[in-house]
Amino acid sequence: MPAPSRHDYDTPWKDALTRYLPDFLAFYFPAAHAAIDWTRPHVFLDQELAQICHDSALGRRLADKLVRVHLREGGEQWVLLHLEVQAGRDGSLAERVFTCNYRSYERYRRPVASLVLLADRSPRWRPQQFCYRLLGSEMRLQFALAKLLDYVPRLPGLLSEDNPFALVTAAHLMAQRSRKQPLLAYAGKRYLIRLLFRRQWDRRRIMDLLLVIDWILCLPAELELELRSDIREMEGENAMPYVSSFERIGRQIGLQEGRQEGLREGLREGRQQGLQQGQAELLGWLLTRRFGVLPPAAQSRLERASAAQLLAWSESLLDAATLDEVWGREEGEAAP
Repeated sequence: MPAPSRHDYDTPWKDALTRYLPDFLAFYFPAAHAAIDWTRPHVFLDQELAQICHDSALGRRLADKLVRVHLREGGEQWVLLHLEVQAGRDGSLAERVFTCNYRSYERYRRPVASLVLLADRSPRWRPQQFCYRLLGSEMRLQFALAKLLDYVPRLPGLLSEDNPFALVTAAHLMAQRSRKQPLLAYAGKRYLIRLLFRRQWDRRRIMDLLLVIDWILCLPAELELELRSDIREMEGENAMPYVSSFERIGRQIGLQEGRQEGLREGLREGRQQGLQQGQAELLGWLLTRRFGVLPPAAQSRLERASAAQLLAWSESLLDAATLDEVWGREEGEAAP
């Protein structure tokens, strides 16, 4: 069941970064966020960046931005932020960042800070500078770096954080964990969307994040259709209509509306057990990240659980301080 292909550069990341720049910096680069005066407007220089770096290879960038901001201690002087979100390993990344940095400085004659977010799967790949020395001369750019893989230990906590990029990060980590495991990816995507619908956010923010999560956790056609049915049920629980935006899924994956019901029936008959196993594996992964290696009794409990129990435990995980608090009091269990 191959997932539909995605264009590496045409991503919802760009829109999310543009609309929620303060949240982006607060989450990934808190020192930079704290230094900026957010009472003054910031200005995106997308066209200018395109002209400055017109000959720079796109590579696997998810987004890049040039932003004019004011610092808290800068008075009337403004500076530039050059931001990049990089999807995969690229040996030319450091040189590209250096090139965009110095060209931005050359054009505006203002200090430029380069900040790079890595979304790749390689723990050791951490390019953070471009430099060379020649005949007593030295050229060097050290840029700020954040890496999504570093958030794996914080994954359970990310699910309850208010910053929208906490959920974006969780979606990326789940996508990496469920690579070539579509049922696990389905469980992760369904769980994140359910959490998103529970947030007390305005409709625009929820829709923006829904599109980002949808893009990151790309599913095979049949599972996308099953997910659409799940979203309709979630809408009924939350009285918030979002599924109309998911009508585009049918067009993206090339399926006709008339085939949807048949595909869903096939899923329910042939894959329901697999879907539940994916939910159990997802919850087991989250519990392990939160509480360490699970005892055999806990593993057995997950394997024997119903879909309703798995859902209840997944929601309990958000606030539970211990593994016992996740389980809660089972039906028929005596009160203390």
